[in-house]
Amino acid sequence: MKTLRDLDYSVLQQCIHCGLCLPTCPTYVETKEERNSPRGRIALMRAIADAELEVTKAFGEEMYYCLGCLACTTACPAGVNYAELFETARADVEKAGVLASPKRDFVRWAALRVLFTRPRLLRFVGRALRLWQSSGLQTLAREAGLINLLPDNLRRLEPQTPAIRARFSHQLIRPVEKPAAPRHRVLVLTGCVQDLAFSDVNRATVDVLLANGCEVHTPPVQPCCGSLHAHNGDTDTARLLARRQLDLVNPADFDAIISNAGGCGSHLRAYGHLLHDDPAYAARAAEWSKKLRDIHEYLVEIGFRKPASTAAASTVTYHESCHLCHGQKVSAQPREILRSLPGVELRECAEAQWCCGSAGIYNFTQPDTSAWLQHRKIGHLAATGAQVVATANPGCHLQIQGGLANSGHASTEVVHPIVLLARAYAAEKTPA
Repeated sequence: MKTLRDLDYSVLQQCIHCGLCLPTCPTYVETKEERNSPRGRIALMRAIADAELEVTKAFGEEMYYCLGCLACTTACPAGVNYAELFETARADVEKAGVLASPKRDFVRWAALRVLFTRPRLLRFVGRALRLWQSSGLQTLAREAGLINLLPDNLRRLEPQTPAIRARFSHQLIRPVEKPAAPRHRVLVLTGCVQDLAFSDVNRATVDVLLANGCEVHTPPVQPCCGSLHAHNGDTDTARLLARRQLDLVNPADFDAIISNAGGCGSHLRAYGHLLHDDPAYAARAAEWSKKLRDIHEYLVEIGFRKPASTAAASTVTYHESCHLCHGQKVSAQPREILRSLPGVELRECAEAQWCCGSAGIYNFTQPDTSAWLQHRKIGHLAATGAQVVATANPGCHLQIQGGLANSGHASTEVVHPIVLLARAYAAEKTPA
């Protein structure tokens, strides 16, 4: 596990302390405290690398107060690699054990080392949750007030529990699907939460690719990409999961490897760097990173077919997933797809690139700041008057959907842009 003191020192020296990142950083905007800014956090990291400070509990809490939204990287004129600094700092915190407690250690072990390293176990848990929801037990527990027995953080988040789909991705998508005259050969990644709660997005992704001449390969059992682990200081497990992906897939066999979840895609692009010093996997990981594409990016790249019809006229606003726009630098392409839909009016939202407060598990670990960001985001989305909110990350989807429901806007649909495109293609085949 690499620490700040092992890191290439030039990465730590990139920050020129100009302060252009400050107004883009949600935690700095909230507190106006230098230590809560990217510049302040990098100063702390550098002090640890220089052995001027030790890794303390206060340092650990500051690193986990950071959203990891990477808005600072978009604003930075010096090209600071904040993602690498941030993940290395969190790995330092975990190695030092300064935040350790029996409860925290158990939750991390159960989630990071057990549940999200075993896709079949994750699907089993998903089916159990589906039974809880579809049987009426969840409704009964809510009406009886049993939810109030949960700890504060869980009680606050319980309404945002994702609705688990009746069928998961492998039940909706065949391992290989081909159009009549394939021009491209691609692999589709189905994700973890995406597989359980948004398998319809994965099916729509395949449908759209088929409509654009792609032969689509979708392995039925796929490991977690490792983004949750890398972002939470468990670099060793992140590397293990990257190797499992590469054992499953030879990137040389495909024109592109497709991700449709902003947070996952940002980490998946980093496999080349993550495994650069692994002699058995470095070359394949570099090829993987070269082939990795966000679905919107790839469709624009190959010149996607503009639909001739749409399912229904509507007004749409777009919330940008932080790791899609800041981590992957994919911002214009989803808008190009939305503007291509006949009868759809795209209304821009203020602060579209600001974090919604989901940020992986941030709404669990930092509920107050997460709720503040959620409220801010919902206000901007509602101000557009749009009937539909489009977003391309499962965490954002759930955070925004929950915020809209809590603020009296439950009728506003939250949907992935690719689902809207798939609906438009399907409408072409439906008689008027």
